[in-house]
Amino acid sequence: MDVLLTFTGFHDPYYKGLIEGEEQPGPILSLLSQRVFDYIYLFDTPKTKEISELTKETIQSSYPDSECHLICLGISDPTNYSEILEHLIPQLQTIQAEHDHAEFYIAVASGTPHMHACWIFLLAGREISAHLLNIRPPKFVTKTSPLVSQVDFPFKVDHKPQIYFQREYVEPSVDEVRREIGIIGDHETIQKSLEMCSMLAPSDSHILLLGETGTGKELFAKLIHQLSGRPSDRFVPVNCASLPENLVESILFGHKRGAFTGAVTDQTGKFDAADEGTLFLDELGELPLQTQSKLLRVLEDGKIEPLGRWKSHKVDVRVIAATNKNIQRMVAEGKFREDLYYRLNVGEVILPPLRERRSDILPIALSLLERLNKSLKKPKRFSKNALKKLEMHSWPGNVRDLENVIERSVRLCPGEILDEDNILIPSPVMRDDESSQFPEPFEGFSIEQHLTEVRKQLINRALEISNGNQTRAAKLLGITPQAVNKFIQNSA
Repeated sequence: MDVLLTFTGFHDPYYKGLIEGEEQPGPILSLLSQRVFDYIYLFDTPKTKEISELTKETIQSSYPDSECHLICLGISDPTNYSEILEHLIPQLQTIQAEHDHAEFYIAVASGTPHMHACWIFLLAGREISAHLLNIRPPKFVTKTSPLVSQVDFPFKVDHKPQIYFQREYVEPSVDEVRREIGIIGDHETIQKSLEMCSMLAPSDSHILLLGETGTGKELFAKLIHQLSGRPSDRFVPVNCASLPENLVESILFGHKRGAFTGAVTDQTGKFDAADEGTLFLDELGELPLQTQSKLLRVLEDGKIEPLGRWKSHKVDVRVIAATNKNIQRMVAEGKFREDLYYRLNVGEVILPPLRERRSDILPIALSLLERLNKSLKKPKRFSKNALKKLEMHSWPGNVRDLENVIERSVRLCPGEILDEDNILIPSPVMRDDESSQFPEPFEGFSIEQHLTEVRKQLINRALEISNGNQTRAAKLLGITPQAVNKFIQNSA
């Protein structure tokens, strides 16, 4: 006989999702979808009475084979440990007496953290013998981290902990690391990139990440580093585009005092700072040719020579380089050393643009909204039309572009729901190549919807230029004032 004990909380039985009209099962219902119990005891407080009654009704209708009981503890302060224990202990004694030979389970996902701690106190004090059940939020569920996991007090757990000690460690999974870093996506193109990174990570091979601006090259570099077995805190990023040309070698390789005018102290270079770790060279194509030559020598023999010092020394550095430029064209034009390119492209990983993995736009957008909601007094939600607009956009700036649009839209939206008109996508950047102004067609693309969006942006821009004068805006657009007025009325 299995008996479940749990407090109820404000996420039970269901809670609002990030999409308008969507409800997600709360912790208790999520648990019951995975495990069956003969008896379920719900503990509540006066403030959660309605929630608890609704949760009991839902359980009785959805799981009729489980006998559900509701116990009000009368707790006035759900953060007061003494009060919680004072009300809880007598009830537990009664329940244990009624189920003398039962197997008890305690869920620690609903209720306050103080309530969760009280369960631990009771287990430690042997007031009850039970298994703890942890229910993870859906975003943390992976093959190695299931929705429900069991912890047997005090030390036995379902899985082995990951233990790090210098270079010896229990290898973490790709899913765990990517979730920690924030890489989101299940499209086959991003999965292929992740698979290649995980295969290359344990080696000492240098890696070249290729992809457009905003595709997450630094995040993938961090993923490779975390999976490499090198010290997790020894990841040194360098943006080559931001390095002054006359100080590039000094910053990368270091210098001794007096090596050049202005060198008043010794400086440790980035290679020394990354010793035994990973050096991430972003915007690699911006490095001067002379520095490329010295970088090649370091990659070949593992030795650096700080400016002003004639003796070199060894470093153990794994280099991950990245660029958004066509590196092969740069080689052909003599702007990038061919031998350096071939030295790096042993481990070449291409990161796909967001327009080529449109199925990932929705989960990325929801994750970004969830993060932003933590900083808001009143959380926001997307309407389905808003999500459709996000999915239809071409996102020339990729994930970074999507992130900027969502943050701008969330901050400026006056209401709780972000509708289609609240998604503030700026006008495309004008380039010399006129074809680059148009979106990339894809399966499911709607030319009518795109033209409607272009029309809306042009009318709004004309109204802005004419300070709201509809007649003048109509002249700017070559349409009638009545058409402008109709647009304004439909947008109201």
